[in-house]
This record gives sequence, structure tokens and C-alpha cells, in this order.
Amino acid sequence: QVQLVESGGGSVQSGDSLRLSCAASGLPFVAYAMGWFRQAPGKEREFVAAVSRNTVSTYYADTVRGRFAISRDNAKNTVYLKMNSLKPENTAVYYCARKEGSGSYYNRGSYRYWGQGTQVTVSS
Repeated sequence: QVQLVESGGGSVQSGDSLRLSCAASGLPFVAYAMGWFRQAPGKEREFVAAVSRNTVSTYYADTVRGRFAISRDNAKNTVYLKMNSLKPENTAVYYCARKEGSGSYYNRGSYRYWGQGTQVTVSS
């Protein structure tokens, strides 16, 4: 059974940093690209970042490019999201997900398995 467990969320001040982790089990982790999405209250779940299975390629939403960095450790079955210079508008529940097939990295529909999410709250 595939299981994705996020951690590392919390409440921080504007300008602070956080690193989210997503530990995967029940799947051949190295065989799949992984992504991070977020959902703010009253809004749709949106793409944040993704990393290819071999870590060669990374993808970012325009709103986070240059401030966030996605990485993965295939030996630890874990994907990370380092978030720098956080802003109040980054407040959301952050989810990791496993990508399936050849669809767009940016499309929520390309991801099948999802974690339960971790809350990130940024105050000004």
C-alpha cells in the first residue's frame, strides 16, 4: 500500500524558512517523479514544485521559483521542499504526491497518490 507522509510544517514569520519532508513507503520510490502542491482556504489545490525520478529535472510554479527548492533522496525514499523568504500568501496546506505516467508535471490530474498534508502558516 502506497503511503506518503508529510512533515515539517508550522507557523513562521514573513521572511522565515521551512523545509518540508515527505516520506514514501509501499512503492518503488525511485521509479516515480514526485511533486508538491498546496491548497489555501477557499482556493483550488495548486502546483508548487516537482522533481523527476532521477533528480535531473525540477519544475516550479512561477510564484515560488527562486525561493523554493525541491529535492529528493532516493536512498531515504524522501522528497523535500525547502521554502525560503516565506510570505503570508504562502499560507496553505502543503501536499506531496506521486506522479503517474507521462502527463504534465504541472497538472494535478497527473498525480495519483497523495499525502495527508502539512499546514504552513506565515504571519506578517
